[in-house]
Amino acid sequence: MADRPQVAVVGAGLSGALLATLLARRGLEVCVYERRPDPRVAGAERGRSINLAVSARGLAALDQVGLADLALSRALPMRGRMVHPPAGATNLQPYSADGRRHINSIGRAELNLALLNAADRADAVTVRFGHRLRDVDANAGRMVFETADGDVTVTAPVVLACDGAYSAARAALAAHDGFASSQEYPEHGYKELTIPAKGGQFAIDPDALHIWPRTSSMMIALPNLDRSFTCTLFWPKSEFAELDTASKIVARFEREYPDVVGLLPTLVDDFTENPVGSLVTVTCWPWVVGRVGLVGDAAHAILPFFGQGANCGFEDCIEIDRCLDEAGSDWEAALELYQGRRKENTDVIAEFSRENFVEMRDRVNSPWFRFRSRVEHALERHLGERYMSRYELVSFTTVPYAEIIPRLRRQRLRLLGALAAAVITAAALGRAVLGGRRR
Repeated sequence: MADRPQVAVVGAGLSGALLATLLARRGLEVCVYERRPDPRVAGAERGRSINLAVSARGLAALDQVGLADLALSRALPMRGRMVHPPAGATNLQPYSADGRRHINSIGRAELNLALLNAADRADAVTVRFGHRLRDVDANAGRMVFETADGDVTVTAPVVLACDGAYSAARAALAAHDGFASSQEYPEHGYKELTIPAKGGQFAIDPDALHIWPRTSSMMIALPNLDRSFTCTLFWPKSEFAELDTASKIVARFEREYPDVVGLLPTLVDDFTENPVGSLVTVTCWPWVVGRVGLVGDAAHAILPFFGQGANCGFEDCIEIDRCLDEAGSDWEAALELYQGRRKENTDVIAEFSRENFVEMRDRVNSPWFRFRSRVEHALERHLGERYMSRYELVSFTTVPYAEIIPRLRRQRLRLLGALAAAVITAAALGRAVLGGRRR
């Protein structure tokens, strides 16, 4: 296929590869442009994975292109949070009342490869690696890419930018009147470590997402199929810089993570060699300018603390596909529908993700938090789907994010009404009993 595609997709990451496959299924000629070399040849970047927690929304999207079963076969179920307090025994906090629902740990790189292979199998998709977007004329749909052989100019009727949180396409749109964008950077960064298998087995329980909450910081660990764990430190960036010798690194871990430091044989090398990644929340509007539409992290990057970044980006792709059906393949109408429907939802999950960071690093050790979770699970067992926690609605349903807050409010009102009715009934029965005794 010549580079005059009906749709140009910028970025061959998770969302870009899924979206290309969905569009090719509609019979559209799609060309995907990716700044990196082909990861199937060059391999993944060191220390940049942050294992994915794929849940109901992501699986529903992957099912649309026949990859849900493959993803699950390469994933490990995590049925709850295994909390490692500074002192004392670990405690498992199940995600659901029955302890059976789970999120799924899968390596970002592995899922990306599966999606790229799916795109390659679609005859209407071409992928161009080594193409770094330098400029976009949104009104003309004209893009300039830097390549090893010089600049390449491509024009397409529709440009869908899936080029991540630091999107070059979004940066180019900033010159347009009425376009507003903001980036919020927390003080925390992240760094990856590895707990390898021990004697051919998992060194810690593989059925959970492990958390070491330490108030201002935390470490998490997610299991891998090779029986290792990918650990991610979320620390203030200044604290990474302070540990500039092997002795300082080991001393910090012996003090804060004593139960796991002996399971990290490459701790010093990993800490020294792996980069410190940045976290960012991106908001912008509009998502559609001229012929260019922003998708996934390019439109709404969120913090990773609810495990919804990829799930949310996948929902964008499915929504575009759905809107094309509703608009009769009229791209202008479809993209207007898409941005109108998704914006509120992504704002909500961005806020949930901020709040969940505080919960994970500060609250999971609290007796009050654990009591509240037990009460919620008791209500879920008793009331079924008439009562679901925020976590369950986000992770185990496809209820739009924006509908979760009003649903939780309605649940609370029903519970308060039922409690008030029970109190009134009990009081009436008490009066009747007392009255009978007086007679």
